[in-house]
Amino acid sequence: MTNTMSNTRRYVILAPGVFSTRASKTAHGVVAYAKDPTVAVIDPSQDGKEVRDVVSYLDSNAPIVANIEASLRYKPTSLLVGVAPPGGALPADWRREIITALEAGLEVVSGLHDVLAEDPDFVAAAKRGNASIWDVRVPPKTPIFSGTAWAVKPFVLLTVGSDCSVGKMTVSLELTRAAKDRGRNPEFIATGQTGIMIAGKGIAIDRVIADFAPGATETLVTTHAPETDILFVEGQGGINHAAYAPVTLALLYGSAPDALILVHNAARTEIDGLGTPILSYSELINLYERLAATVKPVKVIGIAINTSALSDMEAKHAIQAAQEETGLPADDLVRFGPYAFYDAIAQQLYEKKPLRKGKTLPPTL
Repeated sequence: MTNTMSNTRRYVILAPGVFSTRASKTAHGVVAYAKDPTVAVIDPSQDGKEVRDVVSYLDSNAPIVANIEASLRYKPTSLLVGVAPPGGALPADWRREIITALEAGLEVVSGLHDVLAEDPDFVAAAKRGNASIWDVRVPPKTPIFSGTAWAVKPFVLLTVGSDCSVGKMTVSLELTRAAKDRGRNPEFIATGQTGIMIAGKGIAIDRVIADFAPGATETLVTTHAPETDILFVEGQGGINHAAYAPVTLALLYGSAPDALILVHNAARTEIDGLGTPILSYSELINLYERLAATVKPVKVIGIAINTSALSDMEAKHAIQAAQEETGLPADDLVRFGPYAFYDAIAQQLYEKKPLRKGKTLPPTL
C-alpha cells in the first residue's frame, strides 16, 4: 500500500483555502523545485486562476481548480497533500478529496504525521481504485549514530536556522543548483517531508525516535552517489526553538558537517508562534559552533537571508547589516540568485574539517 518512488509523477496538489499562504509551503516547494510537474492545484477559493496569479514567485501556469473531480482532466497521477500543519494532523474536511482521488486510481502522497496508509477508509478506497499511498514522513528503520559520518569523502554543508520555516530547504536547493552549474557533483540531502517529495528520497528526521535521529542523519550522508563531491544537507528547526531544537541537534551531530550556512528571515524578531526572542547573528553563530566544537568543530561560513517580506532597499540594508555584524558573505539566494553567494564561499567547500582538535578524520568512505 505504500510507495517511495515512481518514474514520473504528475501532481495535483491539495491545498483548499490556503494555497496563497505560508501554510502551503510544501505545495510551493514542490511546484518550485520538484522534477515531477504540478498539473493542477485544488483550492476552491482561487478556482479559475493559475498558480502564478496567486503566488507570484512561482513560475507556473498550472490551473487552480475547485476539487479533485475538476483536476482529472489534466491527467494527474498523484494527489499531493500540500500542507503540513503544526502537529501534522489531517484536516477532517480533506478526507473526501483524498478518498475520491484514491478511488480514481491516483497515488496519494502525504507528508503529514497522520499515517494515511493506516486509516481504514483510505485503505479501502485505495483497494477500490487499485491505488497506492506514500506516507513520506514514515521513516525506515535506522541505526544509532556510529561515527561513520566522520569519514565520508564528500564535503558536507548543513544549513542551520534562526527559527523554523525560514528557508533552509530552499537555500540548500539553491546552493545545490549553483554548485552543479559551477561544475561540482552535488547532492541535496532531504531531511523533511517537502524535501523528500522534491528529491524523491530522504528521511523525515522529525519522525525518527530521538535516540536514532542522529543515526538516521548519518545514514543519509553515508549513502550518497559515488560521484558526489559535495552534500547539501537540509536543516530543520532552530537551536533555540523550544519545540524543534532536538531535530536541529540531531542534524548538527549526525551529518558531521564541514561547514554551516546560517539562514534567517529578516522580518522576524521572535520565534514564530512562541514569542521567544530570535538571537543575533553573532549569538547564533557562537551557539552553533560551540555545540559542535566538542564533537566535530565546524564554522558558519555565510549568512543566507530571506528578505521576501522586505522592499528591495530594505533587503539590501538587511544583507549589508549581516555582513557588517559577522564579517561573512550574506545574501538572499532567491531574490538575488545563488551564484554570487556560492562564489563567495566556493573555495571553502573543499577542505574536510578535522574530527576534533589535534585529531584527523578516519580514512574516507
